[in-house]
Amino acid sequence: MDSQRSPPAAGPERRILGVDPGLRVTGFGVIAATAGRLSYVTCGCIRSRDQDALPDRLKVILQDLSSIIAREHPTEVAVEKVFVNVNPQSTLLLGQARGAAIAAAVLADLPVAEYTALQVKQAVVGHGKAAKAQVQEMVRRLLRLPGAPSPDAADALACAIAHAHGGDGLGGLRRSGYRVRKGRLV
Repeated sequence: MDSQRSPPAAGPERRILGVDPGLRVTGFGVIAATAGRLSYVTCGCIRSRDQDALPDRLKVILQDLSSIIAREHPTEVAVEKVFVNVNPQSTLLLGQARGAAIAAAVLADLPVAEYTALQVKQAVVGHGKAAKAQVQEMVRRLLRLPGAPSPDAADALACAIAHAHGGDGLGGLRRSGYRVRKGRLV
């Protein structure tokens, strides 16, 4: 597991753990939502080895997310939903990785919300067909990061951001003092 951290924010806050599940790489990101402002807490990737058997990969996801939950104390979890793939076997395997992520949250008695990739991209970029690089850049700007997080960590942070805005999408950003034009912050 690799991660990047920033100092904790002060005051009462919602701490949201976003998860982008995958069998090889599961992205995670924690943000704090305090008085309508979002701040970065940590993000990173949980990696499993290609040669590991499926149960071992799922164990890594469950254990590492459980450790992150114990360390970061999120109050809620947002998980990206699995999309139906051309290959049904890949979809089923990805669903199992998602199940391990949800199990980690449920074992910690945390509420879990689920968002499709389309909903996450719509909330963060302004349109559901956004490229990964666009998601990375918007996450970097919204959380005022010095550099773009890895694609998997950015997707997880984007999921947390979408959840923080409660499904309001870009409307939530407008109320937060950001102006958005054609999927870009101005």
